[in-house]
Amino acid sequence: MSKQLSIVLPTTIALLERFQTTLSAPAQDAPVSAELTEKDALPLLSASSTALKSQVTKLSLLAITSPLTHSAVSTVLSALNESVLPSLVTAALLITPANYTKAFHAEVQVLTKTALKEVSLLVAEVKSVAEKKDKAKDEGKKESELSQSEKDVVTVATGRVWESCDVLVDVAAKGVVGFVVRRVEEWRDLVRDAVEEIEEWDPDEDEDEFYDELLGDDGNKDAEAGSDNEEDDEESSAALHAHKKSTMRILKPVAQIYPAILMNRLKNAGNKPLSSPSGVNKLESLMTNLQSIPENIDEVAGALYEDNLDKCTRYLKDVRSKATRSLNLVVLPWGSVEGNNSQEKAEDKFTTWSRTWMKVMDEVSKSVDETK
Repeated sequence: MSKQLSIVLPTTIALLERFQTTLSAPAQDAPVSAELTEKDALPLLSASSTALKSQVTKLSLLAITSPLTHSAVSTVLSALNESVLPSLVTAALLITPANYTKAFHAEVQVLTKTALKEVSLLVAEVKSVAEKKDKAKDEGKKESELSQSEKDVVTVATGRVWESCDVLVDVAAKGVVGFVVRRVEEWRDLVRDAVEEIEEWDPDEDEDEFYDELLGDDGNKDAEAGSDNEEDDEESSAALHAHKKSTMRILKPVAQIYPAILMNRLKNAGNKPLSSPSGVNKLESLMTNLQSIPENIDEVAGALYEDNLDKCTRYLKDVRSKATRSLNLVVLPWGSVEGNNSQEKAEDKFTTWSRTWMKVMDEVSKSVDETK
């Protein structure tokens, strides 16, 4: 191994380890720089990811092509060490929770660390190739071509780096709001599926099938003995049906807020939600509330299936509360100032829809509110 490569290669490996450790540390304010600010983060993330993909492509081709040109490999690794990798990590550090939300910050940190890890694996393979060829040279043997399987190891590792770079470029292009849209769409689908499942559930059918399987033929022998409990069973079944009905009256409007918020407050919002700290906080709170709703609906469903009406009511109230809170956060367009005159001017169709939704929710929730 040439003197230059023997220095540059370990430096690359050490830098990759240090950068991964840096990104694993608790989030802090963006690094102070005379040239870069938080606004530069996403363009820098995209540019550095694209540059990384280009450099590892060169590195891969050099590694699998004989003879191995040490000076060319050193040049590529030097570019990674001096420019590409520091730029990528700087971009990730500029994406702070205060300016980009905690969720987006965490997403970028994870994706960047994944990219660095994949680069580490590729560099390790390049090091292995260099050491193998050095060993052959020391033994006085002529440098031979890598086997197809050895080439495949390098190209597969390169492909993983490409994939991680493409994901980072996509995240940078869509930005925070695009990230939020994707997550809200995921939660929308979970809520829709859960509500449909509850709607299709028949309490009587499930109970009858359960007892038929449990008792089998012996159940017929005890039919008369259990006749005294039929009235209690009918009352219990009626109560469960009534609770399912009141539950659906609440859950159906809740499911409607996801497409409404997506269409009116997230898609085509641009960077307006990030234009002020209050906008970032609203976006953060919106995600927190919308994410918790599908989890609580699962609890509602479980409580219904268990005939635990108290538990069902408790989680149902929480679902309603989180849905109402979500709408209140975005009842006015982004950037609107709350106040008598300014608020009235800022109101739009979604504001009117939200208030109608809340009136409907108050009406359909009366049976649940009466439950202690």
